[in-house]
Amino acid sequence: MDTVILFLALASLGSVSSQPIADSQRLFSIAVSRVQHLHLLAQRLFSDFESSLQMEEQRQLNKIFLQDFCNSDYIISPIDKHETQRSSVLKLLSISYRLVESWEFPSRSLSGGSAPRNQISSKLSELKMGILLLIRANQDGAEMLADSSTLQLAPYGNYYQSVGDDESLRRMYELLACFKKDMHKVETYLTVAKCRLSPEANCTL
Repeated sequence: MDTVILFLALASLGSVSSQPIADSQRLFSIAVSRVQHLHLLAQRLFSDFESSLQMEEQRQLNKIFLQDFCNSDYIISPIDKHETQRSSVLKLLSISYRLVESWEFPSRSLSGGSAPRNQISSKLSELKMGILLLIRANQDGAEMLADSSTLQLAPYGNYYQSVGDDESLRRMYELLACFKKDMHKVETYLTVAKCRLSPEANCTL
């Protein structure tokens, strides 16, 4: 039902900026709800994977990951909560869009097993569409998004697919850890942006 609402809203996008704040709040609520679901799922997948490892494996993988970085780190985002609070709604939405977009391909490697796990890619696509709607609802939102398209991420390629046994453990750990990290970022940014629509609200992180 949420997907239908977003599609219908996207189809009548021309006058979105003139809609009441309540409509924007509703769309933000849908987007926040979606990313919260994805973040919780990411946390559960990572926790389940860690629990399947031996203690020494956990220690070594954690040590390696701390020295590594996620592909999405190429997307410039606020360095701390203070910069997040100072960032405009449009900037937070644009960064969120890029983060979600960067996971559309690698999320396929998370499929398999439970039904919720197999729905990750489709839920990411729905979330991206909702964020795009919110971006376009802001003045010059489309232009800002177009300007940021010059950013080229280092491609994932098939990095997380068809790997040997000696690499699969580390790469799956990195994949799950980065997915959890980025969904937390998007949840934070969308929550702060949504809060900005309520001037009386306390948006402190």
